Amino acid sequence: MDENSNFIDPGYVDPSLLESYSEEPTGSVDMYGTVAGNTEDFVANDMESAQRKIDKVFEEAIQREASDIHFIVGCPPLIRVSKELMSMDGYNTLQADEVNLFVKCIVTKPKMLEIFENEKLLDTNYKYKTTRFRVNVAHAMDMPTISMRLIKDTLPPYESLNLPPIIKEYAMKSQGLILVTGKPGTGKSTTLSALVNEINETENKKILMLENPIEYVHTNKRSVIVQKEVNAFGDCPTYQRGVVNSLREDCDVLVVGEIRDKVTMDATIEMAETGHLVLGTLHTNSCSETIDRIINFYPTEDQQTVKFMLANALKLVVSQRMIRGEMGNLVMIPEILVVDEQVGGMIKKEKFNNIEVEDTMQSGREKGNVSIVFSLADAVNAGKITMEQAMREVDFKRQELLQRVVAAGKQRKYY
Repeated sequence: MDENSNFIDPGYVDPSLLESYSEEPTGSVDMYGTVAGNTEDFVANDMESAQRKIDKVFEEAIQREASDIHFIVGCPPLIRVSKELMSMDGYNTLQADEVNLFVKCIVTKPKMLEIFENEKLLDTNYKYKTTRFRVNVAHAMDMPTISMRLIKDTLPPYESLNLPPIIKEYAMKSQGLILVTGKPGTGKSTTLSALVNEINETENKKILMLENPIEYVHTNKRSVIVQKEVNAFGDCPTYQRGVVNSLREDCDVLVVGEIRDKVTMDATIEMAETGHLVLGTLHTNSCSETIDRIINFYPTEDQQTVKFMLANALKLVVSQRMIRGEMGNLVMIPEILVVDEQVGGMIKKEKFNNIEVEDTMQSGREKGNVSIVFSLADAVNAGKITMEQAMREVDFKRQELLQRVVAAGKQRKYY
């Protein structure tokens, strides 16, 4: 699925972010945490040596259970593990010629390489042995940079995601729009795929999935699943075309990897209004911001009409955050907005009020709403994150409320 912006913007990396894996370095350590005098690294000067070098990086990244790999000129290879960015031990800083060779190793189709050379940007995918990667190739200061996201090949069960059961309940409905939102790297694609798997195991449906790239490859169970890769060389050139065409493909469930513009949103709402269940993602930081973002896809003169359509089609918004836990693992912090008649009325108002929606989530837990404050309080009381971490996730006005909720909730769970 399209998580294009999941990748770090190419450019300079603050050396203070980079750490070495070496626990007992025997040589001097440079500014990137690379141990000098204790390296078996080599400069790749041809395709064969470049392939050998990146294969070694892939092996180590997979072994370390990294989520991302970055090749940036002037830095050693970088990986992200549990949201921490660090240099790989035993590698020297990369040269521009090396990274250019890495690009040619990864982008193997001549037409795609030509697009990169002309556009200076390219999204693609790559497979090393059994591991697949989502790849972004770009330029920074006229030098190539590569960002790669490792795609897990095993779909975790829904119950393991630390998400409330109400999300799964809404995914079993026959129609309506469900949006899963959050910053890059918060597990939106995983949540959508887990919901698709639940439908696949229990319902007799045709499910159409539009993704860039295809991440989890689903096997038909009770449902039939059609997965399309969205890119210039894939099954569908754009999300816009894919969603519009889905109206003619007789699907019961449509999954849209990313909704990023008015045309895609129009077709998505139309699908939801015409008796289909639609699951989609946006890169927004909260449930209320998601609604605000959708409204602002449209010019002012069209917004009131869109508000009425959205209030009728939208059923549930899930906003996800990931925080590095006490044990170094990533902890899911969900925020849930059930779009009932009350929230629908708020959306239809001439001026949409984010605070009004947030207050409704705060007070409407019996309807299935989960505010970010209560979700953080659960994680603190369960010992998954610290109070300090939780406080950083909310603004000053809600910090006092968070402290009270944590104190009052030590004997209860809020979802």
